[in-house]
Amino acid sequence: MLFSLSIDWNFNPDIITIGSFPIKYYSLMFVLTFILGLQIMKMIFKKDIISIEKLDSLFMYTVIAMLLGARIGHYVFYEEDYTLAEVFLPFRLNPFEFTGFRGLASHGAAIGIIIALYFYSKKVVKKPLLWTLDRVALPAAIGGMFVRFGNLFNSEIVGKATGSDFGFKFIRNDISEYKAMGITGADEVNKAYNLIANNSRFKEVLAEVPNRYPTQIYEATGYLVTFLVLWYLYWKTDKKQHIGYLFGVWMVMIWSVRFFVEFYKEWQGGLEEWIDISIKLNTGQLLSIPLVLVGLFFMFRKSKTILE
Repeated sequence: MLFSLSIDWNFNPDIITIGSFPIKYYSLMFVLTFILGLQIMKMIFKKDIISIEKLDSLFMYTVIAMLLGARIGHYVFYEEDYTLAEVFLPFRLNPFEFTGFRGLASHGAAIGIIIALYFYSKKVVKKPLLWTLDRVALPAAIGGMFVRFGNLFNSEIVGKATGSDFGFKFIRNDISEYKAMGITGADEVNKAYNLIANNSRFKEVLAEVPNRYPTQIYEATGYLVTFLVLWYLYWKTDKKQHIGYLFGVWMVMIWSVRFFVEFYKEWQGGLEEWIDISIKLNTGQLLSIPLVLVGLFFMFRKSKTILE
């Protein structure tokens, strides 16, 4: 083929390593999420004539709730055996290894943020919870995009094999040769890859690595579209006056994207592993269905409260 639709994805997830402490692109994506989110919320607060000083509290409520919710949600929904230390500490104790917060569940993050914003709305802005959720929906959508790009940089949450010449070869995720040689760190993988890339045995192994759907890109694109729709609705229509409508759109679009992309993702474990479920849906899909229904309720309920 003169033009290949297959991409060998061997991206180094570490920006730099200081001693044994790696600074990762995944962490950078979170930083960009909060920086851009603050700028979006600043524009919204100015539009709604809300004191910018109240953004500091919003930032703290959101960051803490998102990390706690996502971390707890991952272990509740996707892990069966774990200790509290594993949930809340970014490292293993025996043997000691810095792991970071690798397990983060978006459903758990959403639940955590909604709970935190209830208290923020009541104590800080003195507005209904749905008023706050309508506005936070915008940065939340674009934040989801950055998180999925972080997953792409980490070669994690990969798609199923395409069974064709199209797709990404997630080398760090699929080549067991590295694990067999005891090679796990990003720098070690890069050195090993460079050393054996021209080795005939490695080429044979690489040829067997399946092309996978780049589901991280699919999901990130869906979240970007969600953000653009919400941006248009907020700035170009009167929908922001209909309390709960923008939040409903966010719920429907975000979790619909998640539901459909899950069909192309590799199985990640979860509730269906422990509960006898006859329908062939995974945990991400089972959790998304009720959230989509909640979103539809807020979009189409007959008695909408209109803010003056």
